[in-house]
Amino acid sequence: MFVFVSLFTSFCVFFLLFGIFLSHCVCFLESIYVVFCVSRVIVYFLLFVLVVCLAELPKPHLGEPKDLSSLRMQPVQENVLTLSLTLDKILARDTVQVELIPEKKGLFLKHVEYQVTSQHYKISVYRRYTDFDVFHEVLLQRFAYRVVPALPPKRMLKGNPISRFIMGRRRALCRFLNLVARHPFFSEDELVKTFLTFSGSDVQIKLRDSYKRTRDEFMTNRIATQSKEYLPSDIQAQFSTSREMIRNIHNSFQKLRDRAEKMAERSKENATDLLMFGRELSTLGSDSSSLPSMASSQSTWGTLRQALKSLSVEFAVLSDKAAQQGRREEDDVVEKLNLFLDLLQSYRDLCERHEKGVLHEHQRALHKYGVMKRQMMSATVQPKEQASVEQLESRIIQQENAIQTMELRNYFSLFCLHQETQLIFAYLPITSHILGSFVNSQVQGHREMGEVWNELQPKLSCLFAENNGLKSI
Repeated sequence: MFVFVSLFTSFCVFFLLFGIFLSHCVCFLESIYVVFCVSRVIVYFLLFVLVVCLAELPKPHLGEPKDLSSLRMQPVQENVLTLSLTLDKILARDTVQVELIPEKKGLFLKHVEYQVTSQHYKISVYRRYTDFDVFHEVLLQRFAYRVVPALPPKRMLKGNPISRFIMGRRRALCRFLNLVARHPFFSEDELVKTFLTFSGSDVQIKLRDSYKRTRDEFMTNRIATQSKEYLPSDIQAQFSTSREMIRNIHNSFQKLRDRAEKMAERSKENATDLLMFGRELSTLGSDSSSLPSMASSQSTWGTLRQALKSLSVEFAVLSDKAAQQGRREEDDVVEKLNLFLDLLQSYRDLCERHEKGVLHEHQRALHKYGVMKRQMMSATVQPKEQASVEQLESRIIQQENAIQTMELRNYFSLFCLHQETQLIFAYLPITSHILGSFVNSQVQGHREMGEVWNELQPKLSCLFAENNGLKSI
């Protein structure tokens, strides 16, 4: 009985404590609910205040969505007509060396072969003149609107020594390749790369196949048909002014080249004269015949004659120095003048191609179109067969398309002429290079010859009686 009372008492105490705990939990949850309700009220109030404030702010006017297309970033249009060229950039593109290799005998005739070395591609290939000829042909077809230098003549002119002709042609081929390899537009073309790097024997076939794949520049240039849009309104006036200026520059440089060639020839002639002068002195000194009895006993001719023989060595050295001077003037001065003259002449050839080629064909096509239109008008007036009228209409449409193409080519030709004119003016600072080479060659030549003359002077002094030095007569 006592145990039962104890258990009952324990249960009562437990339920009492549990009831107290539940009452506290309910109070706690009620307080949380109150806080939650108050927070909701505060949030709703803040949202209401925010909406009221936003309603009072000015509303931006963005316009229609289609108007937003005008706000897109426009790409910067490049000035495709103007070239950023300097002479240093042009010369740094490539340097090509052309050297003669020993003649090879064919089955019937001998032929000359050249070793062509490109500094840019770091390779040497072997070419004959016929390879140059084919290369020039396809290059001119591919870039008819650019300055393509001319090749030297294939055959020797009468009266010109064969060795001199071959050396002159080698120099001209070297100038041709350097102008081509440094041109800003076709220096990286597949034709040029093939000629400078292809080592197979069928290079001519390779060149023709390469042209067939690429065709002419008008068909491959991405802006050829839009050339008119980039040309200035006074393009014809600019072209005439530039052409006249370049013509005057060409004439002046031709005169400079002629004078430089004469100076180089005089140096070579001076070398020959000095050598012959020394040989004549040696001949005098080699005369071993005894003096005649009529000669004075005090004559010093015998001693002087022996000393003259040794002077031929110094004059041979002077002759060699003069010959080196002539070669320097030819290589450093005349060749640079010829390089620029080749470029100027190719520009003049380009101007003639533009006037006699593109413009002439355009005018001829317009004339033919006018004739066909008159024939069409007469056909409408006089009754003719329907087939002939339709054929005439088809020909007129074809002629209109041809005229449109010629007009586009004409504008592209002017576009290229504008750029090639810039190339000519970019080459003009070569004048300072030429003058620097000329001055350096003169300074070096005179210094070297002066040193030999100074060494020769004491030896001449010893030839005079009483060692009294050189005297004027």
